[in-house]
Amino acid sequence: MDPLTALLEGPRAHGAFLLRSVLRPPWSLRIEDEAPLTVLAVVRGEAWLGPAADAAVRLGAGDVAVLRGPDPYLVADDPATPPQAVIQPGQVCVTPDGGHLADLTDLGVRTWGSALDGPTVLLTGTYPTVGEVSRRLLAALPPVVTAETADDPLVALLAAEIDRDTPGQEAVLDRLLDLLLVRVLREWLDRPAAPSWYRAHSDPVAGHALRLLQDQPEQPWTVAGLASATGVSRAALARRFTDAVGEPPMTYLATWRLSLAADLLRQQPDATLTAIARQVGYRSPFTLSAAFKREYGRSPQHYRLREPA
Repeated sequence: MDPLTALLEGPRAHGAFLLRSVLRPPWSLRIEDEAPLTVLAVVRGEAWLGPAADAAVRLGAGDVAVLRGPDPYLVADDPATPPQAVIQPGQVCVTPDGGHLADLTDLGVRTWGSALDGPTVLLTGTYPTVGEVSRRLLAALPPVVTAETADDPLVALLAAEIDRDTPGQEAVLDRLLDLLLVRVLREWLDRPAAPSWYRAHSDPVAGHALRLLQDQPEQPWTVAGLASATGVSRAALARRFTDAVGEPPMTYLATWRLSLAADLLRQQPDATLTAIARQVGYRSPFTLSAAFKREYGRSPQHYRLREPA
């Protein structure tokens, strides 16, 4: 399982928050919901988006942005428009001074804004949680990633489905949002700024070794064993992997195993530490526990229960 796949496993399991906003200028929203990941698509009109008014970028109809949280950001009809509403954790909406919000109201199923015939329509999907495996990808992302999707039917399909209220609709919306997220991230990952571990997948030696470590972390890998599996010498494997990925293979494997263990602790609440240790390649729960505490500063049990160290 690669980090891009891992990123999408959590949101599908936990459900994403989706909302259609229909707005009439002037409008400006300050988003402080602390979501780790947000997808914003412009269906109609335009919007300015950024961490602050002086760093905003313009989005036109068909454009999609992926925002890496939890830092706040602004979305507005114009960078100069002062915020009219603040979106807090739990999607609580208040005025900038914390008062009751009167100008923007509920307009129907998953629809919110100032008027149903407003010239600007935005679709917003927020992922409430992400796993430790996917943090490797999130850490590599800039605060805002944008893509033009005017010829892609996903935005139109999501817009058509978002206000439907039928059985199974939340699952449909989650899948569409995931596809839109993949669409944007794949485009960004094809750019020169993509992280080295992603580009390494195209290297015939380092990419093969990387996939072996990601897909079979439970194996007792050594540099010699990995070199044999990829058909090169130990020295060649170590050099190619380190140059392509940015760290030695055993260092990557150690971090990968602990990230997997962290996600499994919360995804499999009834699994014993012994079972999780076996799944990620540790010979005993004691060695996993010691390594886990060094990496995350708390025991696996505290991590599972979201308790402090």
